[in-house]
Amino acid sequence: MIYDKRPCELGEGAFWHPERRQLFWFDILGKKLHTTDRDGPQTFSFVEMVSAAGWVTRDHLLIAGERDLFLFEIGSEEIETVAELEADNPATRSNDGRADRQGGFWIGTMGKRGGDDTGMGAIYRYYRGELRKLFDGLTIPNAICFSPDGRTAYFTDTMTQRINRVALDPQGWPAEAPELLVDLASEGLFPDGATVDAAGNIWNAQWGASRVACYSPQGQFLQAVGFDAPHTSCPAFGGPDGRTLFVTTAQQWMDAAALARAPLSGQTFMAPNVALGLPEPQVIL
Repeated sequence: MIYDKRPCELGEGAFWHPERRQLFWFDILGKKLHTTDRDGPQTFSFVEMVSAAGWVTRDHLLIAGERDLFLFEIGSEEIETVAELEADNPATRSNDGRADRQGGFWIGTMGKRGGDDTGMGAIYRYYRGELRKLFDGLTIPNAICFSPDGRTAYFTDTMTQRINRVALDPQGWPAEAPELLVDLASEGLFPDGATVDAAGNIWNAQWGASRVACYSPQGQFLQAVGFDAPHTSCPAFGGPDGRTLFVTTAQQWMDAAALARAPLSGQTFMAPNVALGLPEPQVIL
């Protein structure tokens, strides 16, 4: 089912704002943030690529851009830099990111040429004024999400086709080295964005597979929800009862023939009554 028809070249960063009761999502390559409120569709345009966000207050988002994490006031559209993010490297940009249960914000970076920029990416965590690099040598960091109790983080380097988990300490910092949770190489699947439901299951959008797949905390495949676009990119739970699965999609790298075969590509989809999600955590600056 289509939630929003505005086509994104590269949809990403979907999240449900629990206080505004709105879905927000990005078109990274289009340099746009989309949402829909009671007055209808709304789009915010930026001068650089933007990819992910967390909510700080009802009216303020922490947004990841090409060069920094910045505070964005939704009403006035005022911007204030919070922390520089590889500002000295014009070859990289931000990618997937999400707030953790402790009020931190995790964000991945990657080369602007995607898979051709091997090892140029990293994952950072911003927490109470500190931006710290957690993992480097990645190519396309994705699938950043967190267990309901905040003691486990999940992430992937899409090109490796592996979803990892890492134990966290009570403050939300990695306490151990990452370990393999799901190996998708044998199925030819490429993990993209992910979210976790109230039962602790991981819902992973899989690039090129037209689906969001669900795995248990132990890595067991449970089910998949299909969508009418090949490049599913980032899921989020939301809606009035928290049971609607939303997912962004992309048109990136699709030629005219591919778009003719999948004309809904780039639009944002929804699937009601899939599972109970969790409220998106508030980012603490």
